[in-house]
Amino acid sequence: MRNGTLRRRAAARLACALGALLVAALARADQAPVADEAFAVHGQATYVEQETSGFHAPYRGTNSLSPDQGRETFDATVDVGARLWSGAEGWLSGEVDQGFGLDDTLGLAGFPSGEAYKVGRKRPYLRLPRAFVRDTVELGGAALAREPGPTQLGGGGRADRLVVTVGKFSVGDLFDTNQYAHDPRADFMNWTAIDAGTFDYAADAWGYTVGAALEWYQGAYTLRGGAFELSNVPNSAHLEPGGHEFQIVAELEHRHELGGEPGRLLVTGFESRGRMALLDEATAVALANNGSVDLATLRRLRSRFGAHLTLEQALGPELGAFARAGGAAGNVETYEFTDVDHALAAGLSLKGTRWGRPGDTVGLAAMRNALSAARQRYLAAGGLGILVGDGRLPHAGAEAIVESYYAAAVGPAAAVTLDYQYVTNPAFNRDRGPVSVFALRLHAQF
Repeated sequence: MRNGTLRRRAAARLACALGALLVAALARADQAPVADEAFAVHGQATYVEQETSGFHAPYRGTNSLSPDQGRETFDATVDVGARLWSGAEGWLSGEVDQGFGLDDTLGLAGFPSGEAYKVGRKRPYLRLPRAFVRDTVELGGAALAREPGPTQLGGGGRADRLVVTVGKFSVGDLFDTNQYAHDPRADFMNWTAIDAGTFDYAADAWGYTVGAALEWYQGAYTLRGGAFELSNVPNSAHLEPGGHEFQIVAELEHRHELGGEPGRLLVTGFESRGRMALLDEATAVALANNGSVDLATLRRLRSRFGAHLTLEQALGPELGAFARAGGAAGNVETYEFTDVDHALAAGLSLKGTRWGRPGDTVGLAAMRNALSAARQRYLAAGGLGILVGDGRLPHAGAEAIVESYYAAAVGPAAAVTLDYQYVTNPAFNRDRGPVSVFALRLHAQF
């Protein structure tokens, strides 16, 4: 009880400090006299067909990946934005989804499609993934042009600024961003390539949450912080309202140049405060009940911490690199994202200018996902994670993934992508795999 009171007081103090900072910024704001876009509509549609090869699978469990299967997903989104007042914009996004990930988005901690959600349906259904307001307060510095795009109105501004975002959106819209590996509709598709595998960010089953974030851009640095609603239970389609279960995220970004080429380094940390089960306690119950354990009976209000580094670095006009390394507490169940306690990822992205296809992109990445000892014992006893669980795990090993893709531009606003992923020790299991995953992606936008 005392810890909860202290946390609420700390959150209140943080809110007061952020409010004071915003008031001070408003007092010294130097608005850029540049006309802003008043209204915008953007849209996209993406279709993904994905198939697994045959692979060695002597046994399987509830959350196992299946050999020789194919699945497809489709989504279409319309984003509508409007200028609310000087510096502020509001956005609504409507989306139609249909289809399933491989094995209903199960079987790999580094799941091979960021377009596959944890909810699959045969018939198309409508969602509202984003509904938020963004207010930008210009603080000065060099003039800055903001390119129009999905969820951003075009216009002018200043390099130094405060940005407040409130409403429903994805934590990944603001945190752990990377121009080479963050968009499963355009670049890499594997979950642990487009985000740090240990970033157990607040989200419903589709990857969105409700919360507020503040970004402070000053010179070469940006400081971000936010508070967001967790799901009502881990891996749920429903959020927990009222702040009873929540997550705090903080990020420091530094922009730099290496060899005359731009780059960014980000340090991101989070604390999730929700009802979670201790893994060693769950393991004991599973061993006593032949692998059967109801985590709901073991959940108590606890915290899970994690942190990671992200690098984005241009290596030339057409070539760029990214890298991520992170860790998260491995003594409790994962809450929202995937079953990874230690993660490494790195890759390259190359434009096709050299072979006369400047709109094309080829990418190559490698990921290594690993478990804590406690999570390994839990899975070995027959426990199930968010995405993995073969019923047993007698020979555990790190899940290693290599992904390559070629995205061929079809006109200025469409692309066809061929993607290949090779996975050893799927779901951390040396007894199964290796497996090849092939994908075709069709994407168009306006």
